[in-house]
Amino acid sequence: MAVSREEELYSPIKKYYEQLGFIVKSEVLHCDLVAIRPDQSETIIVEMKKTFNLALLLQGVERLRLNGQVVLAVERNRKKSGAHNQRFGDLTELCRMLGLGFMTVTFYKTKPPVIEILCEPGEPPQRGVRRRKQAKLLMEFKERSGDYNVGGSTRRKLVTAYREKALRCAHALQLSGPLAPREVSAITGYSRSGETLRANYYGWFERIERGKYKLRPEGAAALEEYRDVIAEWAASINSAP
Repeated sequence: MAVSREEELYSPIKKYYEQLGFIVKSEVLHCDLVAIRPDQSETIIVEMKKTFNLALLLQGVERLRLNGQVVLAVERNRKKSGAHNQRFGDLTELCRMLGLGFMTVTFYKTKPPVIEILCEPGEPPQRGVRRRKQAKLLMEFKERSGDYNVGGSTRRKLVTAYREKALRCAHALQLSGPLAPREVSAITGYSRSGETLRANYYGWFERIERGKYKLRPEGAAALEEYRDVIAEWAASINSAP
């Protein structure tokens, strides 16, 4: 059951902290909720929003200047639509990186709201560098012969290292007609040309007999679309000592 106002988050969060032994008051120096231990040994500031957004995040960072323990609270919508505010794993990690706590409140029609603490204030980040993905990133960077894409552009498909090598295979077939994979490898310098021809991921190649391939019209169209890629690669080959 979705709430209509962020104020509806206050009551269940207040109850949660009161059950932990805190004294809770609202709107103290513009903080949505302040919870303090009776002996004043611990103070927690909670900022609430219906959904996670930049305003909430900045508010949390601002509150860290008042107190070391700050928690961001949002509703957990059970519809699980594809909005960015449902990416709770990533949002939790972001809060950890900033030293913020993060909680969600799930509302139901027939039972009390459920609070889930996704991280406490000051918890260290949990997701380190993913070595396999890092290695893949470095390999992709290394295998591209140039910078053929425009950051943020969606007008044409990205020139990945694989697409670039497939274009080289297509270029060899366009220049020399039907060829065997080893002949394509000799022209392109790409040792896995045979695998690319057989896989035919883009639908550019056609096997006309055992061990021989020709270029399809789709491949010729791709060479025209990416002619700048092939031209730069050819120029680098011709200029090599």
